[in-house]
Amino acid sequence: MAALQHQGLDRFDLAILDILQTDNTTPQRLIAKAVNLSAPAVQRRIKRLQESGVIRANVAVIDPVKVGMPLTIVLEIHLENERPDRTAPLRARIAAEDAVQQCYSVTGEADYLLVVNVASMADYEALTRRLFDGDDNVRRFRTSVSLACLKAGLKVPLGSGDGGAA
Repeated sequence: MAALQHQGLDRFDLAILDILQTDNTTPQRLIAKAVNLSAPAVQRRIKRLQESGVIRANVAVIDPVKVGMPLTIVLEIHLENERPDRTAPLRARIAAEDAVQQCYSVTGEADYLLVVNVASMADYEALTRRLFDGDDNVRRFRTSVSLACLKAGLKVPLGSGDGGAA
C-alpha cells in the first residue's frame, strides 16, 4: 500500500479505481456514494487519474472466442542481438499488429513473450511471416497453443483486500 501512496494515490483513489476496474460504466454518483465523496469530487479524481496515466484506457473487454478468434497462442521470441537499433523494426511490427494482445520484454532465455489471438492456424502462420520473415535478428521463436483459458483479466491488485499484496 505504501508504494501506491507514494504514487500520490490515497484510499479514495484506490476505492474509485477498484470500482472502475470491475465496471468502468458505473455512474459517478454511485461511485461517490460507495466511496463517501461527492459526485464532483469523484469526477475530478477520475479526470486526474486519466490525465496522469494511472487510468490508461476505458475499453470493453471482448471474449475472443465469441468473435471468431478462438486460438490463443503464446510466443517466445529469441533474438540474436538486443541492441535497440536491431530490435526497433520488430518492436514496430509487433506494435502495429492487431492480433498481438500483449508483448513483454523479459529476462531469461527468451527476449520477448507475446500473447496473440487468431482465428486459425493459417492466420497464425501468416502472422509469423509478417512478424519474422526477413528479420535476421530473430534467431528463433517458440509457439505454445493454449488448450483452455483458466484465467484472463486486466484487474490490477491494489492491496484493498482483493487478493493482491499490500
